[in-house]
Amino acid sequence: MIQIRNTVRNLVISTLPVLASVLLTPSVSAQWTVTSLHPAGAANSIATAASGPLQAGFDILSNGVRRAALWSGTAASWINLNPAGASESSVYGVSGSQQAGNAILGGLQRAALWNGTATSWSNLNPVGAFLSAAYATSGLQQAGFVQFLPTESAVASVWSGTAASWVKLNPAGSTESIAYATDGSHQAGYAVVAGITRASLWSGTAASWVSLNPAGSTRSQALAISGAQQAGYATIGGAARASLWSGTAASWVNLNPTGSTESRALAASGAQQVGYAVVGDVFHASLWNGTAASWVDLHAFLPLAVTSSQALAVSSDGTYLYVSGNGFNELTGRSEALLWKRPIQCGSDFNHDGFVNGDDFDGFALVFIDGNIAADFDGNGFVNGDDFDSFVAAFEIGC
Repeated sequence: MIQIRNTVRNLVISTLPVLASVLLTPSVSAQWTVTSLHPAGAANSIATAASGPLQAGFDILSNGVRRAALWSGTAASWINLNPAGASESSVYGVSGSQQAGNAILGGLQRAALWNGTATSWSNLNPVGAFLSAAYATSGLQQAGFVQFLPTESAVASVWSGTAASWVKLNPAGSTESIAYATDGSHQAGYAVVAGITRASLWSGTAASWVSLNPAGSTRSQALAISGAQQAGYATIGGAARASLWSGTAASWVNLNPTGSTESRALAASGAQQVGYAVVGDVFHASLWNGTAASWVDLHAFLPLAVTSSQALAVSSDGTYLYVSGNGFNELTGRSEALLWKRPIQCGSDFNHDGFVNGDDFDGFALVFIDGNIAADFDGNGFVNGDDFDSFVAAFEIGC
């Protein structure tokens, strides 16, 4: 239980709206920069994954052919990962120097693994499988699906770097499943059970399956893992809601921001989640920090010519926060891979919008009062008065 240890804290919290509106003004700007990663000669491009300062995904030629791609922050850094003999390829996951995705060989899709070059490609398709794809890698473990017959459905799968290491995750009673994320020991995705697509969590075996589908949801998928949390979406009242879980269906948190008719969290890293929110029928690339109120509209940092956007990956190298995805540029008539980048903000920028102001104080106080782990400012695993003291001290100096 949280104990507010002196009357000063009680006074601060009780007068929070007054303090936020009267005493505080915004400080430094977010310093977001946006870079187009679109490579020369491509018709379209998309950045689907990130690890530290690296981005991965694919570009699309004018004939519709996809080429797996790797970037390091600029369009000029683009590396073509399409392996020899493959008609096309895509990357969906990256961790350190390893990339995971698929390559088309002989007209059939194969789960694929790279280490930064086209020639490093390896085929993860297990013996006897009709097709497969890898959607994520932890560096040691890969997650995705395998389909053994054209008439069969996909089954969630994990690998440990080779086709022979394949493990089937499809739980008993499931007619279809896919694993979209892995942290090396846990996997997240979905399984169709009793006719309902259910956000799912595994720990390396089919028997370990846990349904994350929250009460009242008609459909859900977990698309990312970060620490003890899973991110994705749940359909409530007919609309998809960006969602966050902590290992159980009951832990579900609705991230859908005020004013959004639909949203999905597509990736996560650390305490951040990214995806999109539909505002005024427009897809807005989005960033969250564990609550709906923490929503940052990344679309607002784009030129007016970019009329829709989504964020598909988030990462950090300790100095910068990187968000990658894509946006549609009306001037060029194409989808372009995009990179949002800003310096890591100080801890008192609680909502990660790049400003230290009353909104940060309000947000921290609310989760602190509730005992939410998001208020663990000193990172020791406990929420107590020390966290409040540390936050206030940082807040007073704007950092």
